[in-house]
Amino acid sequence: MQLVVARIGRAHGIKGEVTVEVRTDEPELRLGPGAVLLTDPAATGPLTIETGRVHSGRLLLRFEGVKDRTAAEALRNTLLIAEIDPEELPEEEDEYYDHQLMDLDVVLADGTEVGVITEISHLPSQDLFIVERPDGSEVMIPFVSEIVTEIDLENQRAVIAPPPGLIDDRAEIASGREDAEEPDESDASDESGDRA
Repeated sequence: MQLVVARIGRAHGIKGEVTVEVRTDEPELRLGPGAVLLTDPAATGPLTIETGRVHSGRLLLRFEGVKDRTAAEALRNTLLIAEIDPEELPEEEDEYYDHQLMDLDVVLADGTEVGVITEISHLPSQDLFIVERPDGSEVMIPFVSEIVTEIDLENQRAVIAPPPGLIDDRAEIASGREDAEEPDESDASDESGDRA
């Protein structure tokens, strides 16, 4: 099975290094020296990692055969893909690979169907499940323990406890806007009547 582990960014310096946007929770395992990665587009690979280092919070990689800035810049926006065993699981107990989460049924604690996970979006602050609802619309569910309370791979489902307004338009509001506006309008007319 193939797993996208990074996207190549800009060239760094003049010796063939590139910045990479990491898309794996295991960069030391997937992006270490000697790792051979497939690419998308396929014509640019496979690429073998020669060296890797962190500079100013960014991972920099150099690939075998890429010796200058021009060659490094030609790799920009290339996806790096690792070949993994589909049965392999992440090292941490509460971590999951994207392929394990795709197509899981998303349900509330009482079993109410919400939809199916069709995509996982990796943002800097958190991951999001893109869930297709039965009516074809989509909803985004933050993949945080307060909202996603259980991942049940055996039964192929994710149980969620969404806050009000996350999956429906009926957010709980402490005071209704219409109620607050009515006294203001009558006060305004009273004030203008006092001035007359």
